[in-house]
Amino acid sequence: MLEREQREHDIRRLAGRAIGDFGLIANRDRILVALSGGKDSWTLLHVLQSLQKRAPVAFSLIAVTVHPGFPGFQTGLIEDYLRKREIEYRIVSAPVHRLILDKLGPDDTPCALCSRLKRGVLYTQARELGCTKIALGHHRDDFIETLLLNLFYNGKIKAMSPLLRADDGWNVVIRPLVYVPEDDIVHYAAEAGFPIVCCACFACGDQDLKRARIKSLLAELDRERPGIKASMLAALSDVEHRHLLVKAPDEQEALNSLMDQS
Repeated sequence: MLEREQREHDIRRLAGRAIGDFGLIANRDRILVALSGGKDSWTLLHVLQSLQKRAPVAFSLIAVTVHPGFPGFQTGLIEDYLRKREIEYRIVSAPVHRLILDKLGPDDTPCALCSRLKRGVLYTQARELGCTKIALGHHRDDFIETLLLNLFYNGKIKAMSPLLRADDGWNVVIRPLVYVPEDDIVHYAAEAGFPIVCCACFACGDQDLKRARIKSLLAELDRERPGIKASMLAALSDVEHRHLLVKAPDEQEALNSLMDQS
Protein backbone atom coordinates (compact mmCIF):
# COMPACT_ATOMS: atom_id res chain seq x y z
CA MET A 1 0.00 0.00 0.00
CA LEU A 2 1.32 3.44 -0.92
CA GLU A 3 2.30 5.75 1.94
CA ARG A 4 -0.55 8.20 1.29
CA GLU A 5 -3.11 5.38 1.08
CA GLN A 6 -1.79 3.87 4.30
CA ARG A 7 -1.97 7.21 6.06
CA GLU A 8 -5.52 7.77 4.83
CA HIS A 9 -6.45 4.28 5.98
CA ASP A 10 -4.99 4.95 9.44
CA ILE A 11 -6.81 8.28 9.81
CA ARG A 12 -10.08 6.76 8.61
CA ARG A 13 -9.67 3.86 11.05
CA LEU A 14 -9.07 6.20 13.99
CA ALA A 15 -12.00 8.42 13.02
CA GLY A 16 -14.24 5.36 12.66
CA ARG A 17 -13.15 4.17 16.08
CA ALA A 18 -14.00 7.55 17.62
CA ILE A 19 -17.41 7.55 15.91
CA GLY A 20 -18.12 4.12 17.39
CA ASP A 21 -16.70 4.83 20.85
CA PHE A 22 -18.65 8.05 21.37
CA GLY A 23 -21.70 7.48 19.19
CA LEU A 24 -20.93 10.48 17.01
CA ILE A 25 -23.02 9.60 13.98
CA ALA A 26 -26.47 8.03 13.81
CA ASN A 27 -28.57 6.81 10.92
CA ARG A 28 -29.98 9.64 8.76
CA ASP A 29 -27.82 12.31 10.36
CA ARG A 30 -27.24 15.42 8.28
CA ILE A 31 -23.82 16.72 9.24
CA LEU A 32 -22.56 20.25 8.79
CA VAL A 33 -18.79 20.06 8.31
CA ALA A 34 -17.15 23.30 9.41
CA LEU A 35 -14.69 23.91 6.58
CA SER A 36 -12.25 26.70 7.41
CA GLY A 37 -9.89 25.84 4.55
CA GLY A 38 -7.15 24.62 6.90
CA LYS A 39 -5.52 21.19 6.95
CA ASP A 40 -7.70 19.84 9.77
CA SER A 41 -11.06 20.71 8.26
CA TRP A 42 -10.11 19.42 4.79
CA THR A 43 -8.96 16.15 6.33
CA LEU A 44 -12.17 15.90 8.33
CA LEU A 45 -14.35 16.46 5.24
CA HIS A 46 -12.44 13.92 3.17
CA VAL A 47 -12.45 11.27 5.90
CA LEU A 48 -16.18 11.65 6.51
CA GLN A 49 -16.80 11.33 2.78
CA SER A 50 -14.75 8.14 2.75
CA LEU A 51 -16.60 6.73 5.76
CA GLN A 52 -19.92 7.61 4.11
CA LYS A 53 -19.27 4.86 1.57
CA ARG A 54 -18.42 2.26 4.20
CA ALA A 55 -20.55 3.08 7.24
CA PRO A 56 -23.41 0.77 8.26
CA VAL A 57 -25.62 3.87 8.65
CA ALA A 58 -26.66 6.46 6.06
CA PHE A 59 -25.75 10.10 6.63
CA SER A 60 -25.30 13.21 4.50
CA LEU A 61 -22.74 16.00 4.55
CA ILE A 62 -22.70 19.69 3.75
CA ALA A 63 -19.53 21.78 3.99
CA VAL A 64 -20.04 25.26 5.42
CA THR A 65 -17.36 27.94 5.26
CA VAL A 66 -17.74 31.13 7.26
CA HIS A 67 -16.20 34.17 5.56
CA PRO A 68 -15.32 36.36 8.55
CA GLY A 69 -14.74 39.46 6.48
CA PHE A 70 -10.97 39.48 6.67
CA PRO A 71 -9.60 41.03 3.46
CA GLY A 72 -7.73 38.42 1.45
CA PHE A 73 -9.63 35.34 2.59
CA GLN A 74 -9.78 33.33 -0.65
CA THR A 75 -13.05 31.45 -0.57
CA GLY A 76 -12.79 31.05 -4.34
CA LEU A 77 -10.18 28.31 -3.94
CA ILE A 78 -12.42 26.44 -1.53
CA GLU A 79 -15.49 26.87 -3.74
CA ASP A 80 -13.71 25.67 -6.89
CA TYR A 81 -12.50 22.52 -5.15
CA LEU A 82 -15.94 21.68 -3.75
CA ARG A 83 -17.80 22.43 -6.97
CA LYS A 84 -15.49 20.27 -9.10
CA ARG A 85 -16.03 17.34 -6.74
CA GLU A 86 -19.77 17.95 -6.53
CA ILE A 87 -19.69 18.37 -2.75
CA GLU A 88 -22.69 20.18 -1.31
CA TYR A 89 -21.53 23.40 0.31
CA ARG A 90 -22.47 26.85 1.50
CA ILE A 91 -20.26 29.91 2.02
CA VAL A 92 -21.63 32.38 4.54
CA SER A 93 -20.44 35.94 5.12
CA ALA A 94 -20.38 37.22 8.71
CA PRO A 95 -19.15 40.54 10.18
CA VAL A 96 -16.55 38.85 12.41
CA HIS A 97 -13.74 41.19 11.39
CA ARG A 98 -15.79 44.30 12.16
CA LEU A 99 -16.95 42.97 15.53
CA ILE A 100 -13.38 42.11 16.52
CA LEU A 101 -12.21 45.62 15.67
CA ASP A 102 -15.10 47.09 17.67
CA LYS A 103 -14.71 44.95 20.79
CA LEU A 104 -10.99 44.28 21.23
CA GLY A 105 -8.14 46.56 22.21
CA PRO A 106 -4.98 46.88 20.10
CA ASP A 107 -3.05 44.40 22.26
CA ASP A 108 -5.82 41.79 22.61
CA THR A 109 -5.62 38.45 20.82
CA PRO A 110 -8.69 37.98 18.57
CA CYS A 111 -8.63 34.18 18.29
CA ALA A 112 -10.99 33.32 21.16
CA LEU A 113 -13.58 35.92 20.17
CA CYS A 114 -13.30 35.02 16.49
CA SER A 115 -13.88 31.36 17.32
CA ARG A 116 -16.97 32.12 19.40
CA LEU A 117 -18.46 34.37 16.73
CA LYS A 118 -17.91 31.83 13.96
CA ARG A 119 -19.32 29.07 16.15
CA GLY A 120 -22.49 31.11 16.56
CA VAL A 121 -22.79 31.43 12.77
CA LEU A 122 -22.36 27.68 12.38
CA TYR A 123 -25.09 27.03 14.96
CA THR A 124 -27.48 29.27 13.02
CA GLN A 125 -26.58 27.62 9.72
CA ALA A 126 -27.06 24.14 11.16
CA ARG A 127 -30.63 24.97 12.15
CA GLU A 128 -31.40 26.62 8.80
CA LEU A 129 -29.99 23.66 6.86
CA GLY A 130 -31.71 21.03 9.00
CA CYS A 131 -28.42 19.58 10.23
CA THR A 132 -28.41 17.25 13.22
CA LYS A 133 -24.68 17.49 13.92
CA ILE A 134 -21.83 19.99 13.45
CA ALA A 135 -18.44 18.35 12.80
CA LEU A 136 -15.29 20.22 13.84
CA GLY A 137 -11.72 19.30 12.92
CA HIS A 138 -10.07 19.24 16.36
CA HIS A 139 -7.50 16.45 16.57
CA ARG A 140 -5.69 14.58 19.35
CA ASP A 141 -3.11 17.32 19.94
CA ASP A 142 -5.85 19.96 20.32
CA PHE A 143 -7.46 17.91 23.09
CA ILE A 144 -4.19 17.45 24.97
CA GLU A 145 -3.05 21.04 24.56
CA THR A 146 -6.42 22.33 25.76
CA LEU A 147 -6.20 20.08 28.82
CA LEU A 148 -2.78 21.45 29.77
CA LEU A 149 -3.71 25.06 29.00
CA ASN A 150 -6.68 24.82 31.35
CA LEU A 151 -4.66 22.99 33.98
CA PHE A 152 -1.69 25.37 33.97
CA TYR A 153 -3.37 28.71 33.32
CA ASN A 154 -7.05 28.41 34.31
CA GLY A 155 -6.92 26.06 37.30
CA LYS A 156 -9.31 23.55 35.68
CA ILE A 157 -9.08 19.94 34.60
CA LYS A 158 -10.93 20.45 31.35
CA ALA A 159 -10.32 19.57 27.71
CA MET A 160 -12.88 19.09 24.93
CA SER A 161 -15.71 16.65 24.38
CA PRO A 162 -15.96 14.43 21.28
CA LEU A 163 -19.75 14.82 21.54
CA LEU A 164 -21.18 18.02 22.97
CA ARG A 165 -24.71 19.36 23.12
CA ALA A 166 -24.51 23.13 22.80
CA ASP A 167 -25.93 25.47 25.43
CA ASP A 168 -28.75 26.35 23.05
CA GLY A 169 -30.11 22.84 23.63
CA TRP A 170 -30.41 22.19 19.92
CA ASN A 171 -27.03 21.88 18.21
CA VAL A 172 -24.73 18.90 18.72
CA VAL A 173 -20.99 19.25 18.07
CA ILE A 174 -18.87 16.22 17.14
CA ARG A 175 -15.10 15.89 16.82
CA PRO A 176 -14.34 12.67 14.89
CA LEU A 177 -10.57 13.34 14.68
CA VAL A 178 -10.08 13.10 18.46
CA TYR A 179 -7.78 10.06 18.12
CA VAL A 180 -5.81 11.37 15.11
CA PRO A 181 -2.30 12.82 15.73
CA GLU A 182 -1.67 16.23 14.22
CA ASP A 183 1.49 15.01 12.46
CA ASP A 184 -0.56 12.52 10.46
CA ILE A 185 -2.91 15.29 9.35
CA VAL A 186 -0.02 17.55 8.34
CA HIS A 187 1.48 14.87 6.09
CA TYR A 188 -1.84 13.67 4.72
CA ALA A 189 -3.10 17.14 3.80
CA ALA A 190 0.15 17.85 1.95
CA GLU A 191 0.03 14.53 0.09
CA ALA A 192 -3.63 14.98 -0.84
CA GLY A 193 -3.02 18.46 -2.27
CA PHE A 194 -5.90 20.16 -0.51
CA PRO A 195 -6.18 23.90 -1.29
CA ILE A 196 -5.07 25.13 2.13
CA VAL A 197 -6.37 28.66 2.68
CA CYS A 198 -5.22 31.03 5.41
CA CYS A 199 -8.03 32.83 7.24
CA ALA A 200 -6.27 36.14 6.40
CA CYS A 201 -6.83 37.44 9.93
CA PHE A 202 -4.55 40.34 10.83
CA ALA A 203 -3.23 38.20 13.70
CA CYS A 204 -2.63 35.14 11.50
CA GLY A 205 0.88 33.88 12.12
CA ASP A 206 1.13 35.50 15.54
CA GLN A 207 1.84 32.83 18.10
CA ASP A 208 -0.34 32.26 21.10
CA LEU A 209 2.61 32.16 23.51
CA LYS A 210 0.85 29.95 26.03
CA ARG A 211 -0.17 27.38 23.42
CA ALA A 212 3.26 27.57 21.79
CA ARG A 213 4.85 26.81 25.15
CA ILE A 214 2.54 23.83 25.64
CA LYS A 215 3.32 22.54 22.14
CA SER A 216 7.04 22.85 22.83
CA LEU A 217 6.69 21.06 26.17
CA LEU A 218 4.72 18.21 24.62
CA ALA A 219 7.22 17.85 21.77
CA GLU A 220 10.06 17.63 24.28
CA LEU A 221 8.23 15.05 26.39
CA ASP A 222 7.33 13.03 23.30
CA ARG A 223 10.97 12.88 22.26
CA GLU A 224 11.93 11.61 25.70
CA ARG A 225 9.06 9.14 25.89
CA PRO A 226 7.33 8.32 22.61
CA GLY A 227 3.68 7.51 23.20
CA ILE A 228 3.17 10.02 25.96
CA LYS A 229 0.50 11.90 23.97
CA ALA A 230 -1.52 8.73 23.52
CA SER A 231 -1.21 8.12 27.26
CA MET A 232 -2.46 11.62 28.05
CA LEU A 233 -5.45 11.24 25.75
CA ALA A 234 -6.29 7.90 27.37
CA ALA A 235 -6.22 9.63 30.76
CA LEU A 236 -9.09 11.89 29.66
CA SER A 237 -11.40 8.87 29.60
CA ASP A 238 -10.04 7.23 32.76
CA VAL A 239 -10.66 9.78 35.51
CA GLU A 240 -10.56 8.59 39.13
CA HIS A 241 -12.75 11.10 40.93
CA ARG A 242 -11.94 9.63 44.35
CA HIS A 243 -8.40 10.92 43.99
CA LEU A 244 -9.31 14.48 43.02
CA LEU A 245 -10.32 17.43 45.17
CA VAL A 246 -14.05 16.96 44.74
CA LYS A 247 -15.99 19.08 47.19
CA ALA A 248 -18.63 17.53 49.42
CA PRO A 249 -22.36 18.10 48.79
CA ASP A 250 -24.08 20.95 50.59
CA GLU A 251 -25.31 18.65 53.37
CA GLN A 252 -21.80 17.41 54.09
CA GLU A 253 -20.43 20.95 54.05
CA ALA A 254 -23.03 21.97 56.64
CA LEU A 255 -22.03 19.02 58.83
CA ASN A 256 -18.35 19.90 58.52
CA SER A 257 -19.13 23.49 59.50
CA LEU A 258 -20.93 22.31 62.66
CA MET A 259 -18.02 20.04 63.56
CA ASP A 260 -15.55 22.92 63.08
CA GLN A 261 -17.59 25.01 65.52
CA SER A 262 -17.73 22.31 68.21
